[in-house]
Amino acid sequence: MQSQRELIVTQNTTLDGVIDATEGWFTPAGDDNEDIEAALRRQMQAQDALLLGRRTFEEMRGYWPLQTDDTTGIADHLNAVQKYVMSSTLKDPEWENTTVLRGALQIEVEALNAAPGGAIGITGSISLMHALIAAGLVDEYRLFVYPVVLGRGARLFDNATNAPKLRLVEATPFRSGVVLLSYRPG
Repeated sequence: MQSQRELIVTQNTTLDGVIDATEGWFTPAGDDNEDIEAALRRQMQAQDALLLGRRTFEEMRGYWPLQTDDTTGIADHLNAVQKYVMSSTLKDPEWENTTVLRGALQIEVEALNAAPGGAIGITGSISLMHALIAAGLVDEYRLFVYPVVLGRGARLFDNATNAPKLRLVEATPFRSGVVLLSYRPG
């Protein structure tokens, strides 16, 4: 029997749970981020699909395909990986390996999970992420927690009644002070 794919949230967050990156807080302190980049590469190797909301997709499409000197491997991964965009308004995605999903969220995600392949990643996409959490569709949360407190901004869990019960499966500290916390529902 084939195992089902998993939907894995990867999110940068502050100590107080803010995921809104408009203030540029998620740049690690210092220049030595090789340990974080290595963790990201391991995650990317396990993913063969990426699910995004339209706004995050458009921001990424406007940036990553233009990066020709990226040594992290992120640009190569994002350009090659199969991308799925939840949108009722996006016509032509204008980025290779992209499929626009227009159906009901639950049905579209269940279809993606039932298809053969590796993990499906999701990052950014705050509105979509909130809908996925509310529907109980997230299999794992990988949170890069930055040693920053903002006190304002959009949060991963927008209210306490929306937050699932989570169990810690891994904690990885990095030299910059960032910590990767991985949680699974349950």
